[in-house]
Amino acid sequence: MRSLYGPLFFFGFIGTATILASLGAGFAWLLPLLLAAIAVSATCERLWPYRPFWNRPQKDTTRDVLHAGVNESLNILSVSAIPLIAPFLPNLGIWPSHWPLAWQLLLAIPIADLGITLVHYASHRSALLWRLHAVHHSVTRMYGFNGLMKHPLHQLLEALGGTLPLLLCGLPQETTALLAFAIAIQLLLQHSNVDMRLGALRHVFAWAPVHRLHHLKYGSNGDVNFALFFSGWDRLLGTALYLPGYELADDDLGIGDCPDYPVAYTEQLLQPFVGPQASHPPAVLPPGLRDALADHAQL
Repeated sequence: MRSLYGPLFFFGFIGTATILASLGAGFAWLLPLLLAAIAVSATCERLWPYRPFWNRPQKDTTRDVLHAGVNESLNILSVSAIPLIAPFLPNLGIWPSHWPLAWQLLLAIPIADLGITLVHYASHRSALLWRLHAVHHSVTRMYGFNGLMKHPLHQLLEALGGTLPLLLCGLPQETTALLAFAIAIQLLLQHSNVDMRLGALRHVFAWAPVHRLHHLKYGSNGDVNFALFFSGWDRLLGTALYLPGYELADDDLGIGDCPDYPVAYTEQLLQPFVGPQASHPPAVLPPGLRDALADHAQL
């Protein structure tokens, strides 16, 4: 199951959503399907945890529920507003709307992935964008549900980077809804605490064994593995990193130079505008991680 979990979760939920949409079932069922995915993710994290400690709440449960609730509500409103916004956007009319929904989604995902990845990459190089993105990096444990934890303004920027080019091409509302669902499923997999085994799939999908390294708290050592869906973008950016010989410790995650980053939801919304972004020297690399990075550099 550790090897099958990623593919079954990804293709199972996204495939089910696509089939139901293709059958004309509407989109009211997308939210219940997402809730089912969250429940499956939480259950499997307890059956096969990567770090058992990360399954324990750290006064962050209410905060994560608020983040997810607000951000997914905004996604629903954004998709619902497309018919109202579309008349004010130039439409190049080049989107293949006559294709089956499955093929449209297969085309939309890599295009959106590139835009979101570039916004993410820029967020680690722009001090202004980092203020917003730091909210997501303040997590000190990774489990699927907190993949949905982002500052809503940063989520808006990523959404614009990923979907605006598609909307200008004429992406239909139903395909946009499926794309938003697929992104939520991918975020659950990226931040999963399931001890999944990727094998060769690590070269394709940016799931948790790859993405965990992006959340390392040790200064710029976490500036790797930016891609949302596909690892290939990081190879093109020169930011791909995989350390199969290093098992993350319970306390390897967070923002090392700002260990006192606020935990409460409202405080996190305000932090980018009023609070200091760094208050300590970067955290010191543990010997095991230092050796793993040195070995990787020699490859």
